[in-house]
Amino acid sequence: MSLRFSSPSNPLLLHSHAHFIPLPFSSPILHISPKPKTLSLTITAASSSQPLTAQPTITPSFRTKPPHQVNILVVGSTGYIGKFVVKELCRRGFNVIAIARERSRDDAIRQFTGATVCFSDVTDAAVLERSLDSLALPIDAAVSCLASRSGGIQDSWKIDYEASRNSLAAARRHGATHFVLLSAICVQKPLLEFQRAKLKFEAELADEEAKDPTFSYSIVRPTAFFKSLGGQVDTVKDGKPYVMFGDGKMCSCKPISEQDLASFIADCVVDETKAGKILPVGGPGKALTPVEQGEMLFRLLGRDPKFVKVPISLMDFVIGALEFLAKVFPALEDAAEFGRIGRYYAAESMLVLDEETGEYSAEKTPSYGTDTLEEFFARVVREGMAGQELGEHSFNLQEKKIALED
Repeated sequence: MSLRFSSPSNPLLLHSHAHFIPLPFSSPILHISPKPKTLSLTITAASSSQPLTAQPTITPSFRTKPPHQVNILVVGSTGYIGKFVVKELCRRGFNVIAIARERSRDDAIRQFTGATVCFSDVTDAAVLERSLDSLALPIDAAVSCLASRSGGIQDSWKIDYEASRNSLAAARRHGATHFVLLSAICVQKPLLEFQRAKLKFEAELADEEAKDPTFSYSIVRPTAFFKSLGGQVDTVKDGKPYVMFGDGKMCSCKPISEQDLASFIADCVVDETKAGKILPVGGPGKALTPVEQGEMLFRLLGRDPKFVKVPISLMDFVIGALEFLAKVFPALEDAAEFGRIGRYYAAESMLVLDEETGEYSAEKTPSYGTDTLEEFFARVVREGMAGQELGEHSFNLQEKKIALED
């Protein structure tokens, strides 16, 4: 038998729980002998043939607490999706600790009203640890929206793997029992360095869960973002043609808005049914090919469609030349990787890859949210792309694609 002691309630100590402490003797029997105006208590040990065993400590899930008692760490908070995730979690009433770079101080303080902003460096494990130590706050769950700023080879491993790994270690050290990773649906077919880096970290999350049954993860793999498809709105609005590769039907996607994705990520924090899973997610409606996206844009502008079709073989030629030159001039390795990234998105669908058929499947790609690409295009036609910057943690492929095409 054991005695149970509970720590007093304290909203700052979110992981306070009862501890079961084994006594150094067998189960006691309490004898109470009442006398006038007195009460004596005698403890005698009863014999027991069963050896004493320590009872496990059970920590209640943070999901049982009200949001205002839950601390959530967000890394990559100033990126395109990260800033929406911080705002969504704050809107739901959670205590959000947003990690930002010192150079983003003014923007982070202005945007993240209601959050605790911690300026640190996720690429330096020691610095990140000291920053969180200085806050002296427990962490219940963590969300990583980190992504390579450039898509280059070294940067991909530095951010998508090493910085993510540092963030997991720091969050775990401060008590986190759940980790939500914003990954990408394209890692299903890894041909690029950032995809390999993301997959390696995904595997380490699974290993962490296997080692510790109190820990869980959710891996979110979204399809294309609205921003990545909006790079040609202004050029088409100015009378130029819509540029696409091949026949414009080589690939398709179910794009999702930043707000809908942020909401889905927040769901992954609180919804236990999403724990321990890889979760592909797209926006509402049917999958759209580039030609369908272009036709939608021209329809909104009230103009007849005008397309320029770029042969995919042209990209193959450029990539081949860059790969050859990179063998002589290593500084060109990233340029070759950028070409491979452009070619990948020109030819591969951002949909679930059916393992049985080896084909991309729109039907097997889950939809979430209410925002549509057509609504986004209409807003950009009216207001422009202001406010749609991808942020410091992301790689703006669409702008590089347009630069190549021009």
